Order: sequence, then C-alpha cells, then structure tokens
Amino acid sequence: MQLLRLLTALASTTLLLTQAVPTSLPNEPAQTGSSEAEVRDTKYFHEPGGDDLLGHYDQRYFKGVVSYEERTDTLHHMIRAYLNKFRELGIETWIAHGTLLGWWWNGKMLPWDWDLDTQVSGATLEYLAKHLNRTTHHYTSDDGKIHREYFLDVNPFSTERERGDGFNIIDARWIDVRNGLFVDITGLSETHPDIQPGVWSCKNYHRYRTKDLYPMRDSMYEGVPAKIPYAYDRILTEEYDQKALVVTEYQGHQWNPASKDWIRTERPLGAEKAHSSLRPQPHIPRNVQPTSYEPGFGNIWRLVHWL
Repeated sequence: MQLLRLLTALASTTLLLTQAVPTSLPNEPAQTGSSEAEVRDTKYFHEPGGDDLLGHYDQRYFKGVVSYEERTDTLHHMIRAYLNKFRELGIETWIAHGTLLGWWWNGKMLPWDWDLDTQVSGATLEYLAKHLNRTTHHYTSDDGKIHREYFLDVNPFSTERERGDGFNIIDARWIDVRNGLFVDITGLSETHPDIQPGVWSCKNYHRYRTKDLYPMRDSMYEGVPAKIPYAYDRILTEEYDQKALVVTEYQGHQWNPASKDWIRTERPLGAEKAHSSLRPQPHIPRNVQPTSYEPGFGNIWRLVHWL
C-alpha cells in the first residue's frame, strides 16, 4: 500500500513539472508549426494601428493622434520640405495618388488626407538607398518662423521590385520626427521589360506606360515647384473614376468654386459611404488590361469644362 501511494505521488509530481516547463525560452518565439510570425517580421515600416486614424503614423515617432489643424500644418510644410530638398539635390520625384488628385483640384493637398504620396524611378530609389538613406534634413519656412526636421528612411526591401508578401509595398518614407506623419515614397520599375516593355509598376499593382509619365509637367503644389505626370488626367480617372473630378462634397468638406478651396463643413462624414466608389483602384493602362476590364475614363474635356 505504501509503495502504491509513493508511485501515485511521483506520477502527480511529474505531471505538474511537465505542465510548468515552458516549450520555449522566455525570449524565444513559440514554435507553432506555422511561419505566420516569421512572415510578420518581414515588415519594415510599422504603424501604431491599421485604420485611418492610426495607420498613417510611423510607430517610431508616434506620440499620439494630432488634431485636424496640426495634421494640416504638418503635411503642408512636410511636402514643401520634401519637394524643395529633392529639387535642390537634383533628384527627380513627382506627386501621385491622392496627392495628385489634390493638385488637380487646386494645387493643394486634400484636407481629409492623412498622408502624402510621391513616386520615383527605380534608379532614383537605388540612389536614395545608397547615398541618402537614414539621413535627417532641416527645413525652415519662407518666413523663417517654422523649423522642422525630417528623416528619410529607405526600406531595405526596396531592392525587391515585386510585391512579395505585401508587407513592404512602401519603398521609402519622409517622416516628420515630431509626430510620425509621413510622405510615402514608392518606386516605379520596368519589372517585365521582355513581355511588357515601357510599362512601369510599383509593388501595389499600379502600372503606367512611359507616355503616361513622360515628359513630366512642371507645376506648383502647396506653393512650391513640383513635377506632374504627363497624362495626369488618364491616371486620375483610371485610378479614382470620373466622380473624383466632379463630386464637390466629400468626408465633411465642400468645394467652394469661388475661393477654389475645400471648406470643412463639420457635418457627419456619412458622405464617405455614399461615395465609396471614390476609393482608389490600381491604375493599369488600358493596353495592358484584360479585355473584360472597363475603366471609367469618360470625356475629360467635359469634366474640366463643368468645373
């Protein structure tokens, strides 16, 4: 009987010890049999969240969500600093996506945007990585009252010109170190010159023909010189549809044709659902699109005349 009790106690102690011993060291990731954790580790740029509120800050410099007024001020000076610095260094860059749409309306950013978008060629991206990666740039406003610092950071995965796992589609960032807001920089490359010569693409499925981009147009954006893609009208209507060029109420703002500005109305943002078709779609030139795809191009002259 005593032997039986001793064996029972030993079995219970062994079970407890087995349950208490961890399957991995404290600083070692658990072996789950899945590569999910490893895949997530490939992401270079991190944000404090994934929605519109938190998904447009660089995690390293995030100190809290800024106000509407601070965001507007940050983006205004940030894009001016970026465009001025690249022009000073003789580096070609141009505005893209929602930033280009804002230019189309009045040469300014869309006031509901959380970040700004620019593009560079693949060759320029290589130059940035080699000569300017992780550099800090100082900015002073024209009136001498505003002093800011921006950090240019090139994604080490920028050399991979295909989408890959999708976690590194942004190739570089120009970051305001005060609050983490940024300019997204993406490179365009001829990824398949053998079967699609003259077609330039980024890692987020946006594709452009050479004649869509060049020769670049000289214009102004937020009061400083900026480069604009040659076929900006085609690019905008194929990425955003015609409505983006005519809808005058969006996300709590209304277009004022007299002042040529978007005016904040402070009303509920229910209009976002009503105009969900304004969300950007991948820009794919029609000569490389499937025949079943029908972009909403329309008569650009009529749209401009209507405005």
